Amino acid sequence: MTFQVLIKFFSTKLYLYSSLLTVIIFSFFTSELIAQEKQKVNYKHLTYIPKSYHLDTAKYPLVIYLHGGSQKGNDLEKLKVYGLPYLVDKGKDFDFVMVAPQCPDGIYWSTENWFDSLYDEVTANYRIDKSRVYVTGISMGGYGTYVAALDHPEKIAAIVPLCGGVNDGDTTRICTLKDIPILTYHGTADNEISIRETERIVDFLNKCKGNIIFHRITGEGHGIQYLYETEPWIYEWLLKQRKPTNVN
Repeated sequence: MTFQVLIKFFSTKLYLYSSLLTVIIFSFFTSELIAQEKQKVNYKHLTYIPKSYHLDTAKYPLVIYLHGGSQKGNDLEKLKVYGLPYLVDKGKDFDFVMVAPQCPDGIYWSTENWFDSLYDEVTANYRIDKSRVYVTGISMGGYGTYVAALDHPEKIAAIVPLCGGVNDGDTTRICTLKDIPILTYHGTADNEISIRETERIVDFLNKCKGNIIFHRITGEGHGIQYLYETEPWIYEWLLKQRKPTNVN
């Protein structure tokens, strides 16, 4: 290889790395601006406290659970149909504080900034390990999980979106998620939210060297909420993830 070819090779590499870095930095600051522009609101929510919480003085991880579209409204009992609220209602004990907000009718998780109010309330009233704040959700809640991480990457340690995706307008921000561990599932036969929605997120994150584990569930449709009950590895994986200890 000649000297001129070497110079051209390394110049090209440097240009690609600098371009990628520019995209990542731009995505991060764009995400902060988008979160600030949304109306800050308080959503009604269910709160679950582990049985051991009052037996010690330790700080606990926080898992925020986001429901799907059929649980919208003003009735928290609707959240207990499936997912984490269902399991808690049936007596399941978890090693983390779980909060399940309810999205009002007529809007989506991406419409308003519900996250900051919820985060501030829960971290003020409970002993929460701020380096271990997680978000998970299914269907519309899967979209909401990605949006929460896109808007608040500095606070969220990891996410588990089930059969979700991102809106077309948010694809330019996907590299904001590169340092957030992601565990995601999607059925190959999902006729409500195409598996392509998850695949394009994976494609973007692979380009900016993100950290995503993607499970394609062969032959499965949209109703994969059973994973919250049958896949305890989801929680084991989540609780291993941490943000730097200087999270505010």
